[in-house]
Amino acid sequence: MSASTCIKALMILLCVPAMLPDIARAETSGPTTVAIPAGRFDYRSSGEFLENGYPVDATIEEVVFEEPFEIMRFQVSVGQYEKCVAANACRERLGAGRQPGHLPATGISFRDASDYANWLSEVTGEKWRLPTDKEWAYAAGDRFIDDAIGVEKDTANPARRWIARYSKYASLGSQTDPEISKPGAYGANQFGVHDMSGNIWEWTDTCYSRKRLDGEGKLMSETENCGVRIAAGQHRAYISFFIQDAKGGGCSVGAPPEYLGFRLVRERPVGIKAVLHRIRQVFSGPE
Repeated sequence: MSASTCIKALMILLCVPAMLPDIARAETSGPTTVAIPAGRFDYRSSGEFLENGYPVDATIEEVVFEEPFEIMRFQVSVGQYEKCVAANACRERLGAGRQPGHLPATGISFRDASDYANWLSEVTGEKWRLPTDKEWAYAAGDRFIDDAIGVEKDTANPARRWIARYSKYASLGSQTDPEISKPGAYGANQFGVHDMSGNIWEWTDTCYSRKRLDGEGKLMSETENCGVRIAAGQHRAYISFFIQDAKGGGCSVGAPPEYLGFRLVRERPVGIKAVLHRIRQVFSGPE
């Protein structure tokens, strides 16, 4: 190790507190993010709700975000995802090689999206992850589409609700563009996040759940299945974690998502991980 390298490493160690913000900016080569402000909103809970054994609309709960969070302005692009593939950290997308690099990456499973988040975290020294369904719904803002059916339970004809649900979701699906949308095609919401609730559904980290209520709407029990995750878009879709194309199976109701893609949340503060990442680069030298 050269004397100059030792001096650089020592300077980093001595100046860690003051350098953290600069290291974050210098080392981050990840996607552009939007800061979602702290706040509260009424959230339509995810999952399947059964009241006395019959399906009903999910309950509304107030969700509070005490701190702001960052989410990608656009969905992960083909070009961004292919860097992960080239690094042997991600598998190829379904239909890889057919789209130009600027388009959103589609043909993505939950596992693929998680692998990309892990790889991006490693190369940037920051923590990237899929959003929860609550985070996605809040970040979607005025683009969030309530998936309530609005049909009262009918014990005499339980199929009535199922038919209404199918019709609603099929109607939403019929309005989509069959072509992969370009970045910005669906515009920005009030936070500056683009293309929420467009024709590309986005993976979240939230597991499918089934909640059982009594006759007064009180929660009696809950079953969670993390082999199935929520893909958020024009409606929630519950998709098996390995599915890359929902039209081939995996959507529980209505018209399946046109395409499966994703965007990530970046966690702050960066912390010591970015510092250690920078030190490793100093010691290893230029690539």
